Amino acid sequence: MSGWVAFTLLAALMQAVRTAGQKKLSSDISPMGSTFVRYAFGLPFVAVYLLYIAGEHSQAHIALAVQNPRFLLFATLASIGQIIATFLLVKVFSFRNFAVGTSLAKTEAVQAAVLATVFFASPLSAMGWLAVLIGFVGIFILSKPGYNQTWNIQSVSWGLLSGTAFALTSLWLREASLSLNTGVLTSAAVTLFIMVCFQTVLCVVYLYALERDQFSGIRKQLRLASFVGLTSALGSVGWFTAMTWENPALVKSLGQIEIVFTLLLTTMLFGERVTVREYAGVLIIIASVLLLLLLK
Repeated sequence: MSGWVAFTLLAALMQAVRTAGQKKLSSDISPMGSTFVRYAFGLPFVAVYLLYIAGEHSQAHIALAVQNPRFLLFATLASIGQIIATFLLVKVFSFRNFAVGTSLAKTEAVQAAVLATVFFASPLSAMGWLAVLIGFVGIFILSKPGYNQTWNIQSVSWGLLSGTAFALTSLWLREASLSLNTGVLTSAAVTLFIMVCFQTVLCVVYLYALERDQFSGIRKQLRLASFVGLTSALGSVGWFTAMTWENPALVKSLGQIEIVFTLLLTTMLFGERVTVREYAGVLIIIASVLLLLLLK
């Protein structure tokens, strides 16, 4: 199994679990409060991972990174983009059920493919495009309203915007990581650590200025917040490493296997009914994932 495939599967599993935790949190705290938890409580785990990868050279790698203008530009863009994407994803939860709400953001794979081709001169092969498009069809089927239901414009808008923000974040963090010119694991770990530090500060400033009451709500959910932080850190390690290794469009397409994990969580944790149509969408997504694995 290719290294980027293993890291992507780790990321997809952890993201599904973390998002489930964030959904539970979102019933008690605001979308930005939930976003803050992801970064602040994940930061200690990210720091430990960086020390594990870079050891005594961690500080030197960080110093070189913050002196790199290209790194700072793309890391800043990716940091802000991910906060916006996470905020929008949490917002989606209030409109549709957990599995379908998450699937709307999964358009990030096809959006990343288009954006990478247009802005970063990183086109996919014909088979790569086929795999991405098959996955998109599966996502569309999952997102389609059921019988006697209509599209919720707010839900669609938040979901698609979340997908755009996640797609841009993927491309920007890859550019930031590659600009460090070190090994894949080290570059990804340094990029992740610096971004999470910056994101934590941004969220703290926002909450302190506009939603100060959220801190008391978070203190009441420390165990769940720690769980979200851990799974977020593990998921981010997977995403950052995989997207440093491989084109983000392919990583995100393979990462759509998260939908399978999400549906399992939907039924086991939230007791939400999964329809035949949603199962059909999952099978199509699995077909796109299998095609990607055959390509690699």
